[in-house]
Amino acid sequence: MTNSAAPIRQVRNNVAELLAEHGMSQSEYETLLQVMGREPTLAEFGVAAAMWSEHCSYKSTRVWLKQLPTKAPHVICGPGENAGVIDIGDGQAAVFKIESHNHPSYIEPYQGAATGVGGILRDVFTMGARPIANLNALRFGDPSHAKTKSLVAGVVSGIGGYGNCIGVPTVAGETNFHPSYNGNCLVNAMTVGLADANRIFYSAAAGIGNPVVYVGSKTGRDGIKGATMSSGEFNADTESKRPTVQVGDPFTEKLVMEACLELMATDAIVAIQDMGAAGLTSSAVEMASKGGLGIHLELDKVPLRETGMTAYEIMLSESQERMLMVLKPGHEAEAARIFEKWELDFAIIGQLTDTGRLVGWRNGIKELDMPIEPLVEQSPVYNRAWEPTPAQPDLNAADYPLPAGETILAIAQKMLATPDLCSRRWIWEQYDSLVGADTAQGPGGDAAVVRIRDTQKALAMTVDCTPRYCAADPVMGGKQAVVETWRNLCAVGAKPLAITDNMNFGNPEKPRIMGQFVGAVQGIGEACRALDYPVVSGNCSLYNETNGSAIMPTPVIGGVGLMQDVSKTVPVALRGEGETLFVLGETHGHVGQTLYLRDIHGKETGSVPHVNLAAERRYGKFVRHLIDERMITSCHDVSDGGLLIALIEMAMAGNIGFQAEALFPNPVLWFTEDQGRYVIATREAEKVAIAAAEADVPLTRLGTTGGDKAEVKGQPAVALSALRAAHENWLPHYMKD
Repeated sequence: MTNSAAPIRQVRNNVAELLAEHGMSQSEYETLLQVMGREPTLAEFGVAAAMWSEHCSYKSTRVWLKQLPTKAPHVICGPGENAGVIDIGDGQAAVFKIESHNHPSYIEPYQGAATGVGGILRDVFTMGARPIANLNALRFGDPSHAKTKSLVAGVVSGIGGYGNCIGVPTVAGETNFHPSYNGNCLVNAMTVGLADANRIFYSAAAGIGNPVVYVGSKTGRDGIKGATMSSGEFNADTESKRPTVQVGDPFTEKLVMEACLELMATDAIVAIQDMGAAGLTSSAVEMASKGGLGIHLELDKVPLRETGMTAYEIMLSESQERMLMVLKPGHEAEAARIFEKWELDFAIIGQLTDTGRLVGWRNGIKELDMPIEPLVEQSPVYNRAWEPTPAQPDLNAADYPLPAGETILAIAQKMLATPDLCSRRWIWEQYDSLVGADTAQGPGGDAAVVRIRDTQKALAMTVDCTPRYCAADPVMGGKQAVVETWRNLCAVGAKPLAITDNMNFGNPEKPRIMGQFVGAVQGIGEACRALDYPVVSGNCSLYNETNGSAIMPTPVIGGVGLMQDVSKTVPVALRGEGETLFVLGETHGHVGQTLYLRDIHGKETGSVPHVNLAAERRYGKFVRHLIDERMITSCHDVSDGGLLIALIEMAMAGNIGFQAEALFPNPVLWFTEDQGRYVIATREAEKVAIAAAEADVPLTRLGTTGGDKAEVKGQPAVALSALRAAHENWLPHYMKD
């Protein structure tokens, strides 16, 4: 070895400090010594710490994630690549993934959220797909908490600033507030893209001697140790971690995307990988590992924007808008011409070797010489101790009556003005949801719908999770998150095809938290198998805690479905007077963990609503049939807030009132959150009723549409304008105060 002694001495003299700083345990360091056969250099230590971090290695979750169903005839590529890929017919593929940027967004809201969007966009176009839509799932703390308002403002601005500039519409999302997120907001970003099914690009390196090429922006010191920072809890020193947050440039990202897609139209690329978490380290190691090869890097050739950067800094920088490629020999000039045309850096920084080692030189010194296969194969895997979440008692709705003197619609009006049920218009109006001119249905519906150009087809997409369910019963909460996406896709007329998951949890070293993760995975897996709805990509974000206080378990599910005829898209909005309203599904009166119980009675307790997977599958298929036959004009799944809230949302969206029957002896049942229900509006009531009977689907007449008021028989009516004011005003007023 020709490594200088200085870096080795630096590690030897500071092992305890480096282990603490990088989140590596003593036993993991001893494993590294065995892999290396000697003490590592500082750069080698940094590479191993990053690759073995929770963020990159999934060392606490891999044993459970392997149990998820990931295959189906329409799955082209499941988990393990930059994004999942599914066949949507006609030689086309949908490429999608969701990913977290939680820790960076709490530390620096604007850049953390912006670079989260940039990172997930790269994951998709790295596969050869042009991004057509962005979505997001956001969780913030109690609105009264000192940091919440600034986090909301920064995160929303960062998402809009990046997505709007790059020209990809932000078409759907969800936002919740809860004190468990006071010290750790969640920012989950999802991108969906389109590609030719026979032109998917992968990351496995191939071809000994092939050139390794760096393209995009220059490398700086931003984001160093970002992966390890995202693999630990927050504490009083959190604010000091700002340097680990990357800085994004959406205009450069747009250039990188266009240049990559242009090069992908040639025959030049062997493999491609974006430089995300752990930067050059993860991209180089993953590409070489998947190809069973070695990689030799000349770090002096890496384009830098700062002077004096060390090998450690170059390898671990998470500067944005960068890609690593393996090219076919002889195509270097062609690739250089394309990237120079787009005014981007292009540099041949190495080559593939048959050594099976990661070798890196800097300033004439060999700073890296590591065996790749052992580094990957001996990555820690933990089967951590876990304990199940204790069962919550079933609650009786009769024990939680409407407050004295309150009417059903007065309660609904109050609930519509709460943080979790108020309109998100203030948020989505900061996003460009129409750029590209393919958005058939944007924010505000059950699922977004984006046309596929030059066809009648469209992709429908949604993100969903109910953390309060997951905290009370992770297994049932995991199932419910999946079926919520299923219902939302079915409600617009799309056939659900596959999901991507974002598993946001606390410290997995605590058996209670690990039990939440295990339960959620079990529930997700059970639901996906029952619905033939595989998991094709995903992300885990653990250690979402501050000073030992964890977030609620939040396994966000992103669902994607296909519509064969976009003209059949059904909106949430009521569309005509005199139509008949039905509720499809059964109302049993489940009050536990509902928003009614929390926001009206001040209690977060009880068992969660039961999910009947066989019924969900049958009901969803029936709803799609009604839409395909153009038998219904509007559809909305019943979720947060219950049946009356769903009905009012439809009325407000269409600016058409309704007259509902007095369906329930106990008025609280208007607010219970029984699963598997849809509200539909139709001009063909008899036809729909006959079809439901033939399909053995429960259907109850709910009322009729018309007028400008919401009315439940026997109760005082309330003007839609009053309900809308309550619904629309909370968030703008909160952000203005």
